[in-house]
Amino acid sequence: MTSAPQVLRWGHQALEIEIDVAEDGTARLTHVGLPGGSPPERRSSPPLPLVEVTAAGHGRSWSGSRLVGTELGGRLRHRSHHTTRDGDWHTLTVHLHDPETGLVAEVTYRSPDGIPVLRSEVALRNEGQSTLHLESVSSLVVGLTPGAPAAIDAADVLWAENDWLTECRWQRQPMRLTTPVHSGRVSHAHGKSGFALNGQGTWSSCGHLPMGGLTDRRTGLTWVWQIEHNGGGWRWECGERDKAAYAALFGPTDSHHGWRHPLEPGADFRTVPAALSFGADGGPDTAFAALTRYRRAQRRPHADHQRLPVIFNDYMNCLMGDPTTEKLLPLIDAAADAGAEYFVIDAGWYDDDSGGWWDSVGAWEPAASRFPGEKGIHEVLDRIRERGMVPGLWLEPEVIGVRSPVAKSLPDEAFFRRDGVRVTETGRHHLDLRHPAARAHLDQVVDRLVGEWNVGYLKLDHNIDPGSGTSAHPGETPGAGLLGHNRAHLDWLDGILDRYPHLVVENCSSGGMRWDGALLSRAQLQSTSDQQNLHLYAPIAASAPTAVTPEQGAVWAYPQPEDSLDEVAFTMANALLGRIHLSGHIPELAPEARALVHEAVAAYKAIRADLPQAVPSWPLGLPAWDDPWIALALRTPAATYLTAWRRPGTDTAATLHLPHLRDTAARVDLLYPSASRAVAAWTPDTAELSLTLPAAPSAVLLRITPTAADAP
Repeated sequence: MTSAPQVLRWGHQALEIEIDVAEDGTARLTHVGLPGGSPPERRSSPPLPLVEVTAAGHGRSWSGSRLVGTELGGRLRHRSHHTTRDGDWHTLTVHLHDPETGLVAEVTYRSPDGIPVLRSEVALRNEGQSTLHLESVSSLVVGLTPGAPAAIDAADVLWAENDWLTECRWQRQPMRLTTPVHSGRVSHAHGKSGFALNGQGTWSSCGHLPMGGLTDRRTGLTWVWQIEHNGGGWRWECGERDKAAYAALFGPTDSHHGWRHPLEPGADFRTVPAALSFGADGGPDTAFAALTRYRRAQRRPHADHQRLPVIFNDYMNCLMGDPTTEKLLPLIDAAADAGAEYFVIDAGWYDDDSGGWWDSVGAWEPAASRFPGEKGIHEVLDRIRERGMVPGLWLEPEVIGVRSPVAKSLPDEAFFRRDGVRVTETGRHHLDLRHPAARAHLDQVVDRLVGEWNVGYLKLDHNIDPGSGTSAHPGETPGAGLLGHNRAHLDWLDGILDRYPHLVVENCSSGGMRWDGALLSRAQLQSTSDQQNLHLYAPIAASAPTAVTPEQGAVWAYPQPEDSLDEVAFTMANALLGRIHLSGHIPELAPEARALVHEAVAAYKAIRADLPQAVPSWPLGLPAWDDPWIALALRTPAATYLTAWRRPGTDTAATLHLPHLRDTAARVDLLYPSASRAVAAWTPDTAELSLTLPAAPSAVLLRITPTAADAP
């Protein structure tokens, strides 16, 4: 069956895609970028499919490609399409089908008005008579350059390495290092080569962030993508296809995560979402700015995103999991005096076991030995409220220690299992939140802590990786079970926030080991690291806005009595363009050091109303782990805030680039610390800020404001 070819154009003033539909119904994505215009704003990429599907017995291919055989994806044809508008969101849904197998694919593209970001997910339905055994389904397949080798020659691949204590380390290398030029007579129309990253285990960002990008060194044209999945089952590829660069984004696959899904007749399957941001010029900064605006539009609304209260947490470089009434009361007073608005009791408040709490957690009851007064832990919670702060508690909800009574009271089916046996990882079992008993247990805990105790903040941690997943029933692969649990986890988070709209939830997993768009669309804050060295935290804090909005990025600031005044200012500056997570032994600080802490909190409160509208840029480029100078800028409609760090072993001066202020006269104000000997000079013609910091280590927060004649 054939029909007249057609071109589908869809989008808004900031983004347009084109899909060519051939006479045989093959649908190909041929353009993603700005509407209209000319290169580099508009580039036609060689045809690429809308979806790749792999199923047992049907092989692997690109839908509509020239590969031979009877691959399942290659038989999908355009059936219909429609567009809708829901508030600020534009939606295009394209329906594809394969008459032979009965497979139907519904590809849904969404984009928020005025933001150059494309969000994609695919729903499959089996309208045939036989079960299809899925092995992979793409969330988004997109061409990034025209079919010309020179475009790949000029392209750099971006990715972020992400490990415990060393999060968010962005890397950049020429695409040709992994996609070399092919020469000779061999046609490579049927092959792919390039760079690929895979998630692993249950942590979504262990080893790498579920993100990547491609940037053109000549023009600054940049794409940045994220896979919005809260488990380790993800993969992305960036390579060459028919002399053009492409990106293909996936959730779990059989080859890389042991994921398979039997799609029975009448059944449905939905991929994890993925998003692609686009910057026509300006390099990665413009694409990250667009992704920041998209994340704000995509996440669950919450008052915390606008209020940005200051949080004190007793853990890092402070009590380190050993809270008691005696230790907490002076910290509460010092935190309140410093200006904190939330006080969070971190790990250990439930530990009443001389054998250690690691393998006994799960009931989440306060330890009488730690809170021995008549009121127990409520003496501490009441003191927090008396000092004008909201109390918070740490939980690791998804784990049950093997010695916990909960390990015996819940059925085996409520836990991760493989081959019918409970999974045990470092003395702990892992709940499967698809099971009603597992979810009921956690709901009872939250209802007690939040509903009865009036706790207003929960830090939800996750410190084990139990491997490939769980098999809840015969025939289910561990990867499929993990995906089911991941989705149930998101549903549970939605449920507790529906019941307690005021509750603030922090997402943590040994720092930033579960740092992804799915959890950050629910949680109000993201722990950025467990890094205890203030000098090493600077590149993490500066890079964090690549992966989280500034107002959600929780950064530790932990002054110590032995720190110099420059070091106190340095650790406080780490957090001033994110969310302050104050800690450290503040009651023991000398008066001058304590005054620096108070000054930093006051400076933060003076600017925090601007941060939820700000977008990030990096005046010295994305920081490398060992860079001696680091800088992060947040641009608002009225001003640009800039934190600059100088670490030991480098020159006293640096030149920072702020191209969005080119040819703009501006005033530079020192916001913190007021006693800094920093010297700053602005040159409008070159958009350069010359900055001198005589001491090392040292850090400053500056505000660059256009003067009246040049103000927006």
